[in-house]
Amino acid sequence: MTPTPPTTPPTPSPTDAECLELTRKLRRRGTLVLSFFALVWAFAAASGTGSATDVVPASIEAAALAVTAAAIYLGHRKEAAPSPRMVSLPANWARGVGVVNTVELVAVFAVVAASNAAGRPELIPVGIALVVGLHFFPLARLYDQWQYRWTAALLTAVAVAGVVLVVAGLSDENVRLVVGLACAAVLWGSAYHVAVRG
Repeated sequence: MTPTPPTTPPTPSPTDAECLELTRKLRRRGTLVLSFFALVWAFAAASGTGSATDVVPASIEAAALAVTAAAIYLGHRKEAAPSPRMVSLPANWARGVGVVNTVELVAVFAVVAASNAAGRPELIPVGIALVVGLHFFPLARLYDQWQYRWTAALLTAVAVAGVVLVVAGLSDENVRLVVGLACAAVLWGSAYHVAVRG
């Protein structure tokens, strides 16, 4: 009689509770990260309005902090309604996210270095907006958050508009103000959507 080869037990599939918890964690993390980088863009925009002692940049920064705090609260409140659907993540999604974010970081440094080397600092916010926008396209699939495609498209549109402003001859400060506020608005909008709709 031929012995039966040992069989590998099937890998248990995650339970609904585990999927729900992962969805909740990704929702909260997404809200936090999107809000934080919106805040960074808003502060960059404020730096294009004048000296740090002026009322305008201080007002922008105060408003940005309030909007960011509200988004984070919405995403982390205990009474938040559960997401209408559970995420379905592709295989090796965490590794893919790491690769995408690493490429994004390298590209941001390349944009800054190239813009400074060319003596065109006004291109820095435009280039960074483009890099950040493009990196949301693969993240939409990796996180199973298809609203990130809108984030990607809108940030890319902001970058294109920024190029138009540069060609039109706007100053470095004005380009930073417009692009920074537009990027902050897009990221806050995405943060609020993730916080409220999941």
